[in-house]
Formats: sequence, structure tokens, C-alpha cells
Amino acid sequence: MEERDDPPPTYGPTALATPANFVTVARILATPVFVLLIATQEPSWLTFAVGFAIGMSDFVDGWLARRQGATRSGAFLDPLADKVLVLGGMFALVANEQFHWLPVAIIAVRELAISAYRSQAGRRGITVPATKMAKWKTFVQLWAIGFGVIPPIAESAHWLATATLWTAVLLTVQTGIAYLAGARRIAKAQLGKDV
Repeated sequence: MEERDDPPPTYGPTALATPANFVTVARILATPVFVLLIATQEPSWLTFAVGFAIGMSDFVDGWLARRQGATRSGAFLDPLADKVLVLGGMFALVANEQFHWLPVAIIAVRELAISAYRSQAGRRGITVPATKMAKWKTFVQLWAIGFGVIPPIAESAHWLATATLWTAVLLTVQTGIAYLAGARRIAKAQLGKDV
């Protein structure tokens, strides 16, 4: 019995106009609606539903990319969409005085610093894939925002949103350190020197 080869991916690594990328761009474009709802409305199930739908689209574009072929543009756009959603939602909750500025500032500095570092490493030909822990970090960040807009929690159990936010801070710092260490190891293996 002959082994069946998997069909080749629909899109090559340089493709731009892919279904996965369309979903990712739609997530970026929809994020301001979610941020505006947080900034202008009391916590509500509508706000949570909009944020949940935007967040779940990450699984859709990931599934499409695995099925049809991952692209370099997707590898750039997907984490960008996550950062826009996370930082936009958190900044809006700081503006509403639901989140304290300190944990959000720590998360923002880490996310922006790692993005700059990733960009610099990419220009030198070094790519460091996202880890499962980094995906969990984003998941916890999004649930911190979600707990901040769910009416019963925002009104009567705000400590849950705060605890989840600080858990997100710990994961954010830990994954940032792990990313830098991993990038240095990969740089030494690929280029024989540090980045």
C-alpha cells in the first residue's frame, strides 16, 4: 500500500492575499469598534461578545494558515493583530479606571520592545517562532480584558479581572525573557553570533 503525500499548500510563503490574512486584517480593523465600546459604554455583554468574536478569529486564521499554507506576511500580521487588540482594550480599561496603569504599562513596554527586537532580528535573517507559552500569554491577556467588561464581574468581582491582569503581567515578562534567550540561541546557530 502506497503512502499518500499531503497535498501541497495552496499559498506559498510570499503570498499576501490569502484567506488567513483577510481574517487577520479584519481582526485589526474590527478592534477599534471593541475599544470604542469599552471607552464609551458601561461593561456589557455586547462589548464582551464583540471582543470574544474578534479574539476567536485568531483561531480561524491560524486554522486557515495551517490548512492552506503559512506565509511571511501572516507571521507578521497575526502577532500585530493580537497586540492591537490587547493593548487597545487595556488602554481603554485604564482610561475607564478599571485597570491600573502600572500592569498595563509593563505589558505595553514588553510587547513593543519584543516587536522591535523581532523586527531587528528579522532584518538579519533570524526567525524565532512563537511558543505555546506565548499563545497562553495572549489568551490570559484577552481574558483579563474580557473579565473587565463582563457586567457581573466588573460590578461585583473586579478582583478577578485584576488577578488575571497580574497573571498576564507575569506571563508577559516570562515569555519576553524566554523569547530573548531563544533568539540568541537561534542567532548563534544560524549566524554564529548574537543579535
